[in-house]
Amino acid sequence: MVDRVVVRDNPSELRYELLVDGESAGLIAYRRRPGAVALIHTDMEPRFEGQGLGRQLVEGALADIRERGLRLVPICPFVRSYLDHHPEFSDLVIPDWEVPD
Repeated sequence: MVDRVVVRDNPSELRYELLVDGESAGLIAYRRRPGAVALIHTDMEPRFEGQGLGRQLVEGALADIRERGLRLVPICPFVRSYLDHHPEFSDLVIPDWEVPD
């Protein structure tokens, strides 16, 4: 049983981290872009898969991006799939070619 789930940004490692009861359960690697964050890869520890924790990781990352007033470049297929089913986050999305270098 999962008691405590935390999603945190780890800017020194360029990733959002998912902690379950203090244990590393997954991450989303990202790249910083001017005014945006490109989410490039999601990885979950096998023993935490199938529990809806990947969804919580994506939701936590998107909430942080929104709170910071940034835009999102969804490169990761898992993140893109999530966005396909959650149009309430579509205002965050910006195509990669529209992000200044």
